[in-house]
Amino acid sequence: MALSLVLLGALLPVAVLSQVAPTSDDDWDSPVYTEIFQHPLPIPPLAQPVATYTNSTTGNVIEYYEMTIEKFALQTYPASQGFQATNYVGYNGTAPGPTFRVTKGREAVVRFTNLNDRPSVIHLHGSFSRAPFDGWAEDTLPPNTHKDYYYPNRQDARTLWYHDHAIGITAVNAYYGQAGFYILEDPEQEARLGLPQGEYDIPLMLAGKQFLRSGQLLSPEDERDSLYGDVITVNAQPWPFLLVEPRKYRFRLLDASISRTFKLYMVASGRPNQRVPFSVVGSDSGLVSTTTNTTSLVIAMAERWDVVIDFAPFIGQNVTIMNERDFQKNPDYAATDRVLQFRVGQTASSLANNNLPTQLLTLNLPAAPATVDHKFTFERKHGMWLINGVGFEDVPNRILAKPQRGDTERWTLENKSGGWSHPIHIHLVDFQIIGRSGGRELVENYERVALKDVVYLEENEEVDVIARYAPWDGVYMFHCHNLVHEDHDMMAAFNVTDLLTDFGYTDAVRLGDPMDARFRAKPGVGPYNMDTVLNVDLPLLDGLNAYQDVAEVEEALKAYWSTHTS
Repeated sequence: MALSLVLLGALLPVAVLSQVAPTSDDDWDSPVYTEIFQHPLPIPPLAQPVATYTNSTTGNVIEYYEMTIEKFALQTYPASQGFQATNYVGYNGTAPGPTFRVTKGREAVVRFTNLNDRPSVIHLHGSFSRAPFDGWAEDTLPPNTHKDYYYPNRQDARTLWYHDHAIGITAVNAYYGQAGFYILEDPEQEARLGLPQGEYDIPLMLAGKQFLRSGQLLSPEDERDSLYGDVITVNAQPWPFLLVEPRKYRFRLLDASISRTFKLYMVASGRPNQRVPFSVVGSDSGLVSTTTNTTSLVIAMAERWDVVIDFAPFIGQNVTIMNERDFQKNPDYAATDRVLQFRVGQTASSLANNNLPTQLLTLNLPAAPATVDHKFTFERKHGMWLINGVGFEDVPNRILAKPQRGDTERWTLENKSGGWSHPIHIHLVDFQIIGRSGGRELVENYERVALKDVVYLEENEEVDVIARYAPWDGVYMFHCHNLVHEDHDMMAAFNVTDLLTDFGYTDAVRLGDPMDARFRAKPGVGPYNMDTVLNVDLPLLDGLNAYQDVAEVEEALKAYWSTHTS
């Protein structure tokens, strides 16, 4: 029945689609959105550096950016039908926030200034930032303060994103607009592989939202289970369309929902009963090792998958990204089986439409330990979402693991429940999924060739992951990325300990404390004096040598563990 509903939805005119009754048993009191596939896809503006600092001795380059957290309004539902503009809180007054496109090897300092009336925290998701700049949930920016976040940009090229991580209110802050793309690029890699670039490389932020009849967002503040949403937005626009040329495009997919997971596929108007194949070329942690073709993709909250779609066979047709009905516990509503429509033109302005290379990257995979180091059960107890019975509010007990710096550990992530699922994010590291039992019972082909920082833990499922806990020591978080669960209270911590007595590499400036007083938020909202920024603030951060020696650190750690055991 679910498949027939989806295919029917693919064929019906838009005016009819908007009147289809909700298919969920849940109460559904949101206003019906009637302009499906009638508005163009918004493309977030690019973040531009305000200044550039160069260390005259070492040549190290830091790009300096300024971002505000502020309220703004966006017309989501049509004003012609009497709807108010929707109130958001986002970065630089946009949703999504401006897209960063940064070059590997050029560090960044982003000064976030909180002009909102609630505290915020910024987490650059997918970055191996040092602990004071990682977005520890208690390291808040109160209203009328600012903080400098210092980012390495020294990993493999990848699709990262920045979002709020404030303790207890992450769901509210992220849901109302505090999220944006941060794309780390490697020009040499791009030139070698010939993947779609420039205007053919487009970020797509998917999110399930729910609106009130006024046109305002329904707040998740009082929610204790999940808020899935009956409206599917892409880059904050409900059900947009995008004009594309008949050639290959790269799309950077991100599920920024607070609770909804998608199972995506595509159909073309010329053959609505046949699914369109596409290629997975990237994951949370950068390029996959091997281009993987598929007709279906599961993407959970905070996961990123880079896909290449070739529109050359579909000249003059519409190609629609669909969302599978009856997937897990995600409720279905009138149009939640659709996401985005591509309208394929007649000609391509660029003749470059290269075949995708099969081999993309050699992944840095650690050897899998034979035994499990930790088993973490994600469960609901006494109305709270907990990990091994512990929540983040349980301060004395919330550090659940102490891996040694540079060592490889195997973790089993378990979800005993048949009533909910959890996307699990582990900060600092890239991990490999090596096994799944229950649920889907298998590691998907596109997961096998990927490194990840989020894994979707379905109902009644166990997943085994392995990671090297490097390159830094320090205290970092891991948690469920259903943000309602995270806030109440499914988050814990691990402490990467540096007790390697004969390591041979000395880190002169300790940066393992996420609440280091030197780097906490400071009063003031600008405008900021550029002389002070360039001659005091940036040299101070550069002088930490926080990231410049990452290659040496990695080699030293590998050499150490080649002759030592845990």
